[in-house]
Amino acid sequence: MRSSAAAPGETASPATSTTTSSSSDPQNPNLSANPNANPMQSWWESISRARARIHALAAIFPSPDSADLAALADSDRPARALLDSPTARAVLSAALSYPSSGAGDDPLCQWLYDTLQSPDPDLRLVPLSFIPLLSGLYLSRVISGGGSAPSLAGFEAVLLAIYSSEVKARAGRPVLISIPDLSLPSLYHTPRPNPNPHPHPHPKSRSAPPPPLPQPQPSVAVLSPPLEPQIAVKSTKRACIVGVALDTYYKKIAMMPSQSKIDLCEFVSSWAGQDCSCRFELDDDLGSSSSSSLSSRNFFDYNNEVGNISGEMNKMGIQEGTNGHCGEDGQKASKGSRVPLPWELLQPVLRILGHCLLAPLNPQEVRDAAAAAVRCVYARASHDLMPQAILASRSLIQLDKSARVAVKAAALAAAAVAVSGTGSNPNTPSKPKKPEVLLVSK
Repeated sequence: MRSSAAAPGETASPATSTTTSSSSDPQNPNLSANPNANPMQSWWESISRARARIHALAAIFPSPDSADLAALADSDRPARALLDSPTARAVLSAALSYPSSGAGDDPLCQWLYDTLQSPDPDLRLVPLSFIPLLSGLYLSRVISGGGSAPSLAGFEAVLLAIYSSEVKARAGRPVLISIPDLSLPSLYHTPRPNPNPHPHPHPKSRSAPPPPLPQPQPSVAVLSPPLEPQIAVKSTKRACIVGVALDTYYKKIAMMPSQSKIDLCEFVSSWAGQDCSCRFELDDDLGSSSSSSLSSRNFFDYNNEVGNISGEMNKMGIQEGTNGHCGEDGQKASKGSRVPLPWELLQPVLRILGHCLLAPLNPQEVRDAAAAAVRCVYARASHDLMPQAILASRSLIQLDKSARVAVKAAALAAAAVAVSGTGSNPNTPSKPKKPEVLLVSK
């Protein structure tokens, strides 16, 4: 199987962006370089490519999975239908999770590799959405198998395709960020020096003008060093290649299905491999004020409606049954195994966890899985004494705690309004009282 080709998310480098901007339409990536191309023809070619890839995928599986996958080709947007289909995701996830999957002759890995070469951006999102599952299975099998691990050339070819695309996009340059001068009192109230403080000085004035204020010098930090081309996945470059693939996944994470994000969070929890109690050492005060106020006022003993609010508040807690740690039987249900976590792999992982925790459109199960994963990373970083990972994971935990405390406070306020009745809400219309009738005896 080939291992060096372009991959999804391929963008023109800054050196070549000026030369290609006049011949391509950034609003419609399906248009060819010819400015006179027919948009309708390009749209139909995109639909035809997606349907052909779906039929090729359906041919890999037997019935009835084959029929369910082939039915997605009849959609108006077949690539998006394949990406958002829970049935297709379950079928492909089960096939990738087979013990014999990932070999060089694996037809599903070949399909993922070929789909990454498609010029259709919607179609390239499909193999990208399986990068968390593929990366998790690959790292877990390589580490747990040791020298006797089976051939994983199929997984490596997909990862190398994405890595090669990123190498081409960066063109040998590092990814830099500018860090402002933190010694100043405020980033938004920096005084601007007047270039000419004394435009008309007094002729008899002998005082020298004040020296100009020092200009803040932002420092430049290297977010990612230059990438070296690779033709094989070496043990010394394995974490870097997987990290680049996860970084490419992060760039498109807003369009990824929820189950894909949950897969990554569950694998991260297994990669960290820290189930000790120090995972929750920062959560000692989480919900303590809420629980004390509930016990003092006994809100949830009055009516069933407030009891429902209590159930909703319980959902705001971290549910361990969905993150791959503890199920209903109390046994650990892990998706992977403990692996080395260098910073080049942890950096994109923490970005993804940050999105899963803080993005407003993520469902609650995604946030719960990410909350459990980032606490495992914090415990692992604390044991391994990794300052960067400790600082990043601790910050994410504090942000998650603040969000959960705010939700619980809102639920308590709603409970108070429900218990006290309409008298506590001035906007609720009150029922008019009947006039009193006084009976007077003669």
